[in-house]
Amino acid sequence: MDRRNMLRATVLGAGAVALPFTAWSAAYAAPAQVAPGPYGSLLAANGHGIQLPAGFTSQIVARSGQVVPGTSYTWHNAPDGGAVFANGNGWIYVSNSETSAGSGGGASRILFDSTGAVTGASRILSGTTNNCAGGRTPWNTWLSCEEVSLGRVWETYPLGGTAVVRPAMGRFKHEAAAADPDRRVIYLTEDESNGKFYRYIPDTWGDLSTGRLQVLVAGSGTSGSFSWAAVPDPDGSPTTTRSQVSGAKSFNGGEGCYYSNNTVWFTTKGDNRVWQLNLGSNTYELAYDDNLVSPGAAPLTGVDNITGSTFGDLYVAEDGGNMEICMITPDDKISVFLRITGQGSSEICGPAFTPAGNRLYFSSQRGTSGSSSGGITYCVTGPFRT
Repeated sequence: MDRRNMLRATVLGAGAVALPFTAWSAAYAAPAQVAPGPYGSLLAANGHGIQLPAGFTSQIVARSGQVVPGTSYTWHNAPDGGAVFANGNGWIYVSNSETSAGSGGGASRILFDSTGAVTGASRILSGTTNNCAGGRTPWNTWLSCEEVSLGRVWETYPLGGTAVVRPAMGRFKHEAAAADPDRRVIYLTEDESNGKFYRYIPDTWGDLSTGRLQVLVAGSGTSGSFSWAAVPDPDGSPTTTRSQVSGAKSFNGGEGCYYSNNTVWFTTKGDNRVWQLNLGSNTYELAYDDNLVSPGAAPLTGVDNITGSTFGDLYVAEDGGNMEICMITPDDKISVFLRITGQGSSEICGPAFTPAGNRLYFSSQRGTSGSSSGGITYCVTGPFRT
């Protein structure tokens, strides 16, 4: 039996059924299968080289090394993870810079008014290294994560304030973070081939300065039950955090992370999977695996950043692949939402919706040049399901 059929038998043999997102925390769901997208087929590439469904348009918001139009601020190189924050007058898009400290690593923000026009741009974090992904908090801060050995989490303040390092959240090759306001924890992914999945429990919700770091403990399968165990030394030295707890489950290249409705989804690029933790039942399963897709070729490879819409659709960006953002709908159907052409040496990063859910921001990290200095940040507007 080949890997695809063996995994399909393992997962589907567990009694998997397709359920809406609100029920996913209570029962196993089938890994997503290919189906026509809710917005229809992609049209020919537009003037920005982006293929979109009918009714959607794109604009270029910023380019690396160039002044953000309407401001005096030069946009950073290698734009990566991002998020949107309402600010009372409109919103702010925050973006990491996945470069070294000497090349401008850190994070920046672009301010928009209620019409989507740019009103300002500035730095919110400087002097850090390989700020890859991260996550927003319910108290409107951005957790910018360093993707290096003994990397740190920096709490930044898009609405105003000075960035602060949060060492209690562990030192490892951080990737993404997702806040769970129901359990008052922050989930964290680790970008290693044997990376782990963590949660941080702050002593006081809203204050990340002190707390406990735990790691997910589970079997080696693609579904089952899980528990949490304390990481004895979050500092990760001399023993790395991922090596401290016996039975901690390994994940192949942890990437994006997203929480909603008692469920946390995270991606692993090493095996092109989207994992789903059902927090109400303490069970885990696959929401997507490129080896479990039929019929035809898997639409989603190079699995990377992930976010969700107000409707409940998941949007997953590709690092490489066909430079696509794919959708996974609440009824477990996967399709391509957009494709960037002519940028095969880049990756799509930082997808994030505005509070109204009708605009999607994201970046092509290396653009058409294939260099970190060629990054492009876009906005897509259209009839998103909300």
